[in-house]
Amino acid sequence: MSGTRSDGELLRAIAADSDRRAFEELYRRYAPWLNARLRGRCADPAVVDDVVQETFLAVWRGTARYHEDGDAAGWLWRIGSRRLVDALRGDGARGRLRQALARLRHRDEASAEERVLAGVEHGDLAGALVRLSPELRAVLQATVIDGLTTREAAVLLGIPPGTVKTRAMRARKQLREELA
Repeated sequence: MSGTRSDGELLRAIAADSDRRAFEELYRRYAPWLNARLRGRCADPAVVDDVVQETFLAVWRGTARYHEDGDAAGWLWRIGSRRLVDALRGDGARGRLRQALARLRHRDEASAEERVLAGVEHGDLAGALVRLSPELRAVLQATVIDGLTTREAAVLLGIPPGTVKTRAMRARKQLREELA
């Protein structure tokens, strides 16, 4: 596949020349992945679809700036996750209710990310992560893996910022004790 351009080449072409083909290629490459990942955070497919569209609109319009040294997938995830937080903020209580219902509905199902985390083999990190309660894992995932602020994680998880801080502290303490 020598004709396939790298993520960086696509993003440069979009930014410099408004290259529609580059944009379409980037969209085909990452939209399904971003959609699937966001659906793990939001039970409303319409909200997720809107967030994916808004994410790629930000790329097309140049309102989101890619830095050459970064990972394109991670960059798109940061844009999408922040757009999701904004969308959920706009929904207020209705959005938090949908999130709570989604968590209840999928409580016994491990997400793809949780399965990957469980498969990590760095000492006993995988075991320690699996032994965290779902609430503590969710806070770690939002703040550490997804890179959200405490306030953003609170909106995403539908809990107060103080609870996010407390759970993050408890999770770190439990991991330190288990890995020591």
